[in-house]
Amino acid sequence: MKNLVVFRSILKLPVFRALAESDDAEFLHALYEDGADLSKTVLRAILNDDNIYVRLTAKGKDVPEVIVNQADRELTIMQALCDRRDSRYEASPVDLKAAYAAYLSDCSVKGYGVFRENVMFRVEGDEIIPITSPDEVSVDKLIGYEAQRNELLANTRALLAGLPAANALLVGDAGTGKSTTVKAAVNLYAKNGLRLIELRKSQLHDLPKIMEKLRENPLKFIIFVDDLSFTKNDDDFSVLKAILEGSASVKAPNAVIYATSNRRHLVKESFSDREGDEIHLNDTIQELMSLSNRFGLSILFTKPSKKVYLDIVHGLCGFAGIPVSDELDIKAAAFSLNHGGFTPRSAEQFVNSVISSKVKE
Repeated sequence: MKNLVVFRSILKLPVFRALAESDDAEFLHALYEDGADLSKTVLRAILNDDNIYVRLTAKGKDVPEVIVNQADRELTIMQALCDRRDSRYEASPVDLKAAYAAYLSDCSVKGYGVFRENVMFRVEGDEIIPITSPDEVSVDKLIGYEAQRNELLANTRALLAGLPAANALLVGDAGTGKSTTVKAAVNLYAKNGLRLIELRKSQLHDLPKIMEKLRENPLKFIIFVDDLSFTKNDDDFSVLKAILEGSASVKAPNAVIYATSNRRHLVKESFSDREGDEIHLNDTIQELMSLSNRFGLSILFTKPSKKVYLDIVHGLCGFAGIPVSDELDIKAAAFSLNHGGFTPRSAEQFVNSVISSKVKE
């Protein structure tokens, strides 16, 4: 195992690290933690591996014969490992070479590495990590805001088609479904090669590195920043500004930024900021305040009327099999008073409370 070259990165995984170090107890411990089936562990490792072979194949480039031959030798070694029988663990029948050939055949469409089998991700340090329990909200379960949703979906389809797509800012009242709309769009088009990478505002300084990692990937990516806002002296302001202005050094052609904010102007400004002693104070204020205008697409979400709010409640009740009545409407309206007003979020919370009460009965 120590001599792996093409698949060398898998040696970082606990099972393979222990094998390479001939640490039998650690190997078994790591394997049991991974499901106790060596064949499945090996197969999952090679299919999740981001290596030169799969990267060149995904880009439609010829892979040097020496790399193909080396990969073949390494798959032979790992196949022998899977074929070995040991009473201490399981080893399901597997044909690694056939599985890897099938994997390579469509990696230009379905992607490779961790991006192939996962849809939503977060960033931890220098690693892009799959979100193990992603929000599975679907577009057909969303009620109201059709115009806003269609605008975002059209922009997303442009990204998938390789056409010019805008960075998008979803702005408006809290609880109106801005982030839910983004995640529903990703779930809708995941089968078409769309992925989401969620960033905290404090991680915006990592954007150039993330874009560089994504640049050559055949998939399309939404960099998602939820609840975005800045203070006047925020260091991450300039990073986002460079991305939005299309700086070639930090922008990836297969990625866009979708951000949500409850603030139209993104930058928190106090009266004292307007009374500073900077000579060109007005120019600075205008630069800060105009950041939202640098998004190519701005979509406004406002609180719905009472009628639309009740329509959302009725729709959610329909999905849950809860009968609608005048009494239910009165309770829903009363519920909203203490839960943020007439918003989709309070409608969902109300319906969930009704479901919970019925379960308790």
